[in-house]
Amino acid sequence: MATTQSAKKRHRQSLGRRARNRAVRTRLRSAVKKVLTAVAEKGDAASALRGAVKLLDKAAARGVIHRNNASRKAARLARRIHKESAAKKA
Repeated sequence: MATTQSAKKRHRQSLGRRARNRAVRTRLRSAVKKVLTAVAEKGDAASALRGAVKLLDKAAARGVIHRNNASRKAARLARRIHKESAAKKA
């Protein structure tokens, strides 16, 4: 356990950051699942994608996830939606 005052404070801060980051990650996962279910159920996937990309970009900007990770997830979701809409038109 931390001995010095500064180490104790750092530990408290890290616990707060951990809780905040976990909450952000949970919202991210929910948003991604929402997009995937919208695609599967032929729902409004485009608006769900916009919301998910917004959350991904915010998380990347705040350092919760890496910016390449956010970009990759957004691209894969967009590709999935595009693929489904192309199949629907054909």
